[in-house]
Amino acid sequence: MRLGLPYGEKPRLVLIHLATEAKRTDSPVIDVEGSMTAFARSLGMETNGQQIRDLKGQLSRLAASSVRMRMVQEGRAYQVNTQIISAFDLWYPTHPGQKVLWPSTVRLSHEFFESLERHAVPLDYRAVLMIAHSSMALDAYTWLAQHLHRVPVAMPQFIPWSAVYDQFGQGFGRVRDFSRRFLKTLLQVKSVYPAALLDADQKGMMLFHSPTPIPSKSILIDQG
Repeated sequence: MRLGLPYGEKPRLVLIHLATEAKRTDSPVIDVEGSMTAFARSLGMETNGQQIRDLKGQLSRLAASSVRMRMVQEGRAYQVNTQIISAFDLWYPTHPGQKVLWPSTVRLSHEFFESLERHAVPLDYRAVLMIAHSSMALDAYTWLAQHLHRVPVAMPQFIPWSAVYDQFGQGFGRVRDFSRRFLKTLLQVKSVYPAALLDADQKGMMLFHSPTPIPSKSILIDQG
């Protein structure tokens, strides 16, 4: 079956859920059949209509996707080629009127699960619910939750808009159009993550050391 790329807020929410369950159970094998439906219901989605079908479709796209990341660390560049989900069973209906079923389980890839073990950061579930309709807000929130607590105390980090654009600006033709939209999104994120300390102007963003949204004992986490 030909699948497109995952897009929008739904695969982001699926990643948060899968990472949450992996940390909660301390296992890369996740029982999806019941937990994902409950998660969708907690987001206010209809579990027997188009919204749940869209969520299931995005889960299928996410499971079939390969991820390639190139990073620079300590003056050295390296590349990682991996998948988020290494095993996935999904039964499709034989008749148009039948529902697409959840898989019983999914298995996270070894690389992704190990990354969660090392780098997972707790998110506030209430905050996720409040920004669940916005892909950019989810991206900004999880990025700040992952990044701000690693900024050294009394050593704020400046990030120019060009660098923020490279990470989050796909779909925007100009940096200034992106920065205008991102600034509005930051106001939304700050309303659900008031502990986030940052300033922004026409040149870029200044990030200050901040606590994670909630203590690390929580189970709702960033995709790492």
